[in-house]
Amino acid sequence: MNSFQSQHSPRRSGVTAIMLAALSVTAAFGAGSALAETPEEKGLAIAVEADKRDLGWVDSESELKMILTNRNGETSTRELRIKSLEVEDPTVGDKSLTIFDRPRDIEGTAFLSHTKITEPDDQWLYLPALKRVKRISSANKSGPFVGSEFAYEDLISQEVAKYTYKWLRDEACGDLQCFVVERFPVYENSGYTKQVVWIDQQEYRPMKTDFYDRKDSLLKTLVNTDYNQYLDQYWRAHTLQMDNHQTGKSTTLTFDGYKFRIGSSEGDFTSNRLKRAR
Repeated sequence: MNSFQSQHSPRRSGVTAIMLAALSVTAAFGAGSALAETPEEKGLAIAVEADKRDLGWVDSESELKMILTNRNGETSTRELRIKSLEVEDPTVGDKSLTIFDRPRDIEGTAFLSHTKITEPDDQWLYLPALKRVKRISSANKSGPFVGSEFAYEDLISQEVAKYTYKWLRDEACGDLQCFVVERFPVYENSGYTKQVVWIDQQEYRPMKTDFYDRKDSLLKTLVNTDYNQYLDQYWRAHTLQMDNHQTGKSTTLTFDGYKFRIGSSEGDFTSNRLKRAR
């Protein structure tokens, strides 16, 4: 994530001392240096580089469709919008607001997420049928998000310090060459023991993620495709396909109409605004 260096150095300073040490040791990594680094150092360096290349987008919004498919192949479709706010404070993660527009029985439902670095994330759900805002407890964040195959914890910004890392190997992923990196959630209530991520070596985009449940069995696979680049820098996947290997269900997210730097403020991402989210 190439940043606007002068504007976003505070975020980089939030990377822990061990992360910066790993970066200094592996400074020549991108040039193909054969420095002796541990798999943990290499995995961390890859994660830090991916994060660095996505700094500076400020805020964004997009429209999307959520297609739910059951084990019999029957589908239902929801239409929604997502607004996101980049937070430069190195001790705090990004914020996002998801608003459902269709179908009618879910219209007006809104989901707010404040990602934290070392503390449990703050998340709230507004249910118009009940006319109340419900705070999502730490213990429930591994549960399904409004009946989809995405968990609440899948919908947070992927801050580097939320995981520890281990590089496994390099291998082809389609027409690209990818790093394959294990990451282990630091968050104690995570529904996952680990995730295995394929990251393309040229642009540092996540291409595929395998999620392993608390029994260390493969639970889900997320595939990101149809990448477009915005502002000559920021890559966004327009199709996200999450397949649940244990239930046979899947959820597909298709994004459209990405806009950046639209003038969002902190006040647009408070729990008090959820009932009025439009």
